[in-house]
Amino acid sequence: MPKDKVGGWKQLSVEEVYENPWIKITHEEVQTPSGTPGIYGVVHFKNRAVGVIPIDEEGNTWLVRQSRYTLDCFTWEIPEGGAPYGESMLEAAKRELEEETGLLAGQWRELMTLHQSNSVSDEVAKLYVARNLSQGIQQLEATEDITLKKMPIKEAIAMVKSGEITDALSVAGLQALALEMWESGD
Repeated sequence: MPKDKVGGWKQLSVEEVYENPWIKITHEEVQTPSGTPGIYGVVHFKNRAVGVIPIDEEGNTWLVRQSRYTLDCFTWEIPEGGAPYGESMLEAAKRELEEETGLLAGQWRELMTLHQSNSVSDEVAKLYVARNLSQGIQQLEATEDITLKKMPIKEAIAMVKSGEITDALSVAGLQALALEMWESGD
């Protein structure tokens, strides 16, 4: 049964072509806003993404270096992970921060919401700034081979500018933080 979508799109049919614990991929026959036939391959994420920029009293942050299978390389990133539906995004961010870095935070502020690849996926992400840090216990998952690096936040922002950080959540979050710092004169 056709389903009307925003902007004049019509979804004519949906066929699930692949599913695993993290994603479901569908092939969709559509009618474009101009009335022509088309197709869409959509990646539906079963979790939402969260990212955290922890900042201590001296203006330092922590980045994680880990291998990314899909890219076949190591990447520098802010601490990040998945928020299952049914878990609040903030609680997931707190969990991910401690799991990946061993840090706890007493103050949390939402920095931004973004869609990482909205032309092919429905994934939504929230980014947070965490302050008033204390030491907890790092609890890496079996798929994580993380190395931590503590550095001044301005150095992490410079890594975005130089291309050393390419992860979308990390780039967006650190650039948003840099803009806030620029606007406030820091």
